[in-house]
Amino acid sequence: MTELYPAESIYNLIPREEVKPTKPPRYTSVFKETIKKEAQQKIADHKTMGPAKTDVLSPDGYLLKHSKESKLPEKKPFKYPDDEKRRPPVPTRMDYPVMGIQTKKNFLHSNAAETIMAVPKMPQPIFVDTKKGDKHPLETSGLVPKYLKKKDYGKVPNYLVQKNEEIKQAQEEYDAYIKERLRQGAMKQLSDAEREDMLQGLKKNWEELHHEYQGLSVVIDTLPKKFHKEKLELEMKQLEKDIDLIERHKIIYIANN
Repeated sequence: MTELYPAESIYNLIPREEVKPTKPPRYTSVFKETIKKEAQQKIADHKTMGPAKTDVLSPDGYLLKHSKESKLPEKKPFKYPDDEKRRPPVPTRMDYPVMGIQTKKNFLHSNAAETIMAVPKMPQPIFVDTKKGDKHPLETSGLVPKYLKKKDYGKVPNYLVQKNEEIKQAQEEYDAYIKERLRQGAMKQLSDAEREDMLQGLKKNWEELHHEYQGLSVVIDTLPKKFHKEKLELEMKQLEKDIDLIERHKIIYIANN
């Protein structure tokens, strides 16, 4: 209880009724019941306390020994991939050859006739690339101009033909747009004299700025000097871009504002 008077005051000896502060009512949300219903509807196995309720295995379905080990496939007789191309096995000592078969073929005459009628083989072209005489086949070396024998040699590729057609179509559309704008009077074409005057004026301005730039002091030790130098450099770069733009384009159109 708080003291209304000093500790040594006689009035503090008078008994007083202790007043207990009343607590405010406990706060309860108006959405409490709705939240409980939603939580019960959306409950999942892994969001509850304890293990999930699953079906218990029957006693007959116990885990057997080695049941989880990987099983090898069934054994098959081994066969080489070239079994069909292999020669027959060497005959055993118990396999006797067929006896009594004779031929009347004259191998001397037949071999001579085959040799006379045979077409001679053409020598394989080779090239030597070292002083020791190392030989290599010429056909696969890249030195033979095989591309001359191609069917499409000397013809423009299809992708280039398609690209040229697209460029031509885009140029035609641009020309049609320019003609329409000229007909409406929204644009006009600069004559050669006007273009030349503009180009000479830009070059003259650049020369004046360049002359002023050359006259700057060697030591740039103050901010005004630095800002002046940067300003001249920016103006000269812009003039150079404009001069290059006008020199690259012979035909220039301007809008009529």
